[in-house]
Amino acid sequence: MNMDTGAGSIVERLAGYASREHLERLLAIPDPRLHRWVAEVVELTQPERIYVNTGSPQDIEFIRRYALENKEELPTKYKGKTVHFDGLFDLARDRENTRILVPPGQSIPMVNTFDRERGLAEIRELFKGVMKGRLMFIGFYCFGPRNSPFSLYAVQITDSAYVAHSENILYRACYEVFIEKGAGLDYMRFLHATGERNELGWSSNISKRRIYIDLDDNIVYSVNTQYAGNTVGLKKLSLRLCVNKGRREGFLCEHMFIVGVKGPGGRVTYITGAYPAGCGKTSTALLADTLVGDDLAIIHAYKGEPRAINPEIGSFGIIDGVNPVDDPEIYRILLHPDTEVIFSNILLTEDGDVWWRGRPEPPRRGLNYAGPWGEGLKDESGREILPSHPNARFTTHLSYLRNLDPRIEDPMGVTVEAMVFGGRDSDTNVPVEEAFDWVHGNVTKAAAVESERTAAVLGQVGVKEFNPYAILDFLSVSPGEFLRLHLDFAGKLEKTPRIYSVNYFLRDKDGRFLNEKTDKIVWLKWIELRAHGDVEAVESPTGLIPVYNDLEKLFGEVLNKEYREESYREQFKIRVAKQIERITRITSIYSKVPDTPPVFFEVMREQLKRLEEARARYGDYIDPFRLDRK
Repeated sequence: MNMDTGAGSIVERLAGYASREHLERLLAIPDPRLHRWVAEVVELTQPERIYVNTGSPQDIEFIRRYALENKEELPTKYKGKTVHFDGLFDLARDRENTRILVPPGQSIPMVNTFDRERGLAEIRELFKGVMKGRLMFIGFYCFGPRNSPFSLYAVQITDSAYVAHSENILYRACYEVFIEKGAGLDYMRFLHATGERNELGWSSNISKRRIYIDLDDNIVYSVNTQYAGNTVGLKKLSLRLCVNKGRREGFLCEHMFIVGVKGPGGRVTYITGAYPAGCGKTSTALLADTLVGDDLAIIHAYKGEPRAINPEIGSFGIIDGVNPVDDPEIYRILLHPDTEVIFSNILLTEDGDVWWRGRPEPPRRGLNYAGPWGEGLKDESGREILPSHPNARFTTHLSYLRNLDPRIEDPMGVTVEAMVFGGRDSDTNVPVEEAFDWVHGNVTKAAAVESERTAAVLGQVGVKEFNPYAILDFLSVSPGEFLRLHLDFAGKLEKTPRIYSVNYFLRDKDGRFLNEKTDKIVWLKWIELRAHGDVEAVESPTGLIPVYNDLEKLFGEVLNKEYREESYREQFKIRVAKQIERITRITSIYSKVPDTPPVFFEVMREQLKRLEEARARYGDYIDPFRLDRK
């Protein structure tokens, strides 16, 4: 977007907005394009002054303190812990107004797009004078380990100290890299403005909330919003830019955790996993032996191996339901006296304590995302206002985790041996299953992820929502093109990772879950053994499932728990009719995506044929004990 509204030298144009110290900090980066852009932004948005964040301890502390001074964050009785409120109408990602800007007449299947010229014109108007009286922060970040050939880089401009504070927790400050590489550095840009704030400090022009992604200029504009998913540039906004760059350059940018699972002899096998929200992604990552990342992964082919890095060093996690029994590690971190945490949209009690659904103690009077809160408070429609919002979050450093893998800082990443795809599914998929090969796995497991809607989402509970690679909300290319990217990626590898589906949500006829929460560690341990060919598998029409004896042994060794044959039979029976229904649903969706690779339909036809043949032989349910080992 051409925002050039002034004449004269860059120094002259910036001098009215920056002290000598901060102007020198900016000009120390030998990149005229950056200086020009900053000048254009300040002349358009009109901040009171500029603060250039070098990532020094002094700058980090200033931003923390400023977030409290301007009341974007509120203190708690815990040292290093603050609370941020987004406001009643700014509590989640804005799907409708998050748009990929495209040329006139163009669109991307299943992706929310908008005419580029119209979008840029609208954004320009919304940003005019939007930062008057505000301090504008400029931050420089690595999207991955320093000195990694796989890392990306980013500049964030924002008038929100909360956003700057969040970036400083979640990402590596890399000001010195920008000085070293200057104009030769390729980087993403993020421009955010909170907009007008009401008496409670919330963004008030919600009807003009916009998040526009301009792939041509590698920039994201965000305005009239504070919620981190709409504003923290390097989070899901950068994921869309990263996906587009990966499409052009042939690498994978994924909505995946990266974990290490220990096998025989102390062997560590690295596994990535993609799950839609509410499907066990974070809990799986925290149960693993070591954690490299809990949310994002960049995967490159290097010397024939798939190498994954975590672009982040912090976690922006859902806090709702986190409790000391099921989530002891994260619960410990959130209340530890020496940890730094930003809580968002929880309950801040009158005595400075923090409460969310999951803390054993009952809630007490205080302040929450809707304002002052007390027992029995209702909204204008007569509905109870919950003390802590279902999408309440925490932002904290991954370094506090006791199982953090030191290879989170390895510039060459870790070698991925397996990829796991999960979803919330009460009646179809078995708890864990291996694909026959890379193509079969990408088609029938990754590209075909579905997840049942929960009560936290408006609409009919239980309806299966399509979410390929668990990344649909963050795609900047069509699902068909994203699938093709993965299929082509195999051509760069000497050995492809094995692909698995997992499902923690199978229910019996009475609606009870067939598995306990801790069982997921057994599935990971089985995947680790399979990745090295240490155990056999049983061949089903849809993939390879565990042999009962291997699971019986693992449940005993890992959980000190008996695993009965009847549990195996019920959990791993092949639900043929449901699998056929699933193929019909997914194939119908891709038939409307013009750039779907033809091999997708071939693989689905082959799977349908196997299922129909199995149905003729066994009926609608296949006892896993009747299947052959492979």
